[in-house]
Amino acid sequence: MNIKQKAVVTGMGIISPLGENLKDYWSNLTSGISGVATITLCDPTDFPSRIAAEVNTFDPSTYINVKELKRMARFSQMAVAAAGLAIENAKISFTKEEQNSTAVIIGNGNGGFPELEKNARAQVLKGETKVSPYFIPMILPNMAAANISRIYGFKGFSSTVVTACTASTQSIGDAAFLINNGLCDVVLAGGCEAGISKLGLGGFSSLRALSTNNENPKKASRPFDAKRDGFVPGEGAGMIVVESEKHATKRNANILCEIAGMGVSSDAYHPVQPDPENKGAILAMERALNNAGISYEEINYINAHGTSTLLNDACETNAIKKTFKKNAYNIPISSTKSMTGHALGGAGALEAIATILSIINQKAHPTINQDTPDPECDLDYIPNKFIDLSINYAISNSFGFGGQNASIIFKKLKN
Repeated sequence: MNIKQKAVVTGMGIISPLGENLKDYWSNLTSGISGVATITLCDPTDFPSRIAAEVNTFDPSTYINVKELKRMARFSQMAVAAAGLAIENAKISFTKEEQNSTAVIIGNGNGGFPELEKNARAQVLKGETKVSPYFIPMILPNMAAANISRIYGFKGFSSTVVTACTASTQSIGDAAFLINNGLCDVVLAGGCEAGISKLGLGGFSSLRALSTNNENPKKASRPFDAKRDGFVPGEGAGMIVVESEKHATKRNANILCEIAGMGVSSDAYHPVQPDPENKGAILAMERALNNAGISYEEINYINAHGTSTLLNDACETNAIKKTFKKNAYNIPISSTKSMTGHALGGAGALEAIATILSIINQKAHPTINQDTPDPECDLDYIPNKFIDLSINYAISNSFGFGGQNASIIFKKLKN
């Protein structure tokens, strides 16, 4: 791979259903704790699916000035909070010159979905002008990146990736691209989503995409299991400080891993269904391997997209088999979504952090609720209990509506 600078990760911040710090997040993942419960963010009574993985501990005033909070939708609040935690974890401070060149790339899917619903209801029920003056700047998907840039004074390259469930994986890969090509030295990258609302439940219920295991929420998200019946909505934010290796070394940073490669593709097939021949998913993984300059035999762990839907899990399994050939059966695979639910545009960031923690700790968290083997999903999904694992290279997959695909490869630092 011909690059000007290596892209390394020096800090991470998490706001998730499994905790708002890296220690709790990793402990709950390796313990197989589910963050799924009955929905409290809206009244789900009239819907066939009434469960989600909410961040019910989240108090935005812990992280953000109360005056600022009025201007932000929940997805922005989570993004700003996670960004602050990542900066703190990286132990990085910025000169004026560095602030001017620091980039921000954030992925999300829906923007302020609950806020959109709330204001639409107000307009219909109370009158045409009963809409918040903050409505428009609240709901726009780019406002997470804009708020992070504004609050921290970052005036460099700014971008919002809106590629459905692939968004935050692609944002981290885009950050590495900037660094690799010498366009900047520091990028704040990641993703966020906070779309749990009646509007969202209605839309996904119409698609029959959600699990209806309301009586046993902890068992509802069951990727690759024969009894899976749909995904469980989630929310959260994950942010990563990406630096050039030179910049990180100069400030004596604690380098967590290298971003070794990224691949992006489109199925060019269907608005919501994956390509049954898996061509797009295969292309994304192959391009990531090529970008990293490694063979498929060098991957030690896969963090799967693993949504717990019938089509996605079978298609991803097939794509992994076609990409990694016979070696597919030797690679441990896990789905973070079995515990965090599916945070849509923010999912890839939560999973990237889980993957990096796997490399740091040389362990892989389980896929919980994988109790009944599915003949179509016959790989090693690390069922129900974490494993110790020697990981040099790990790949994290994200596949979204519209046939958007992204895979990213993280590399362990040499001892």
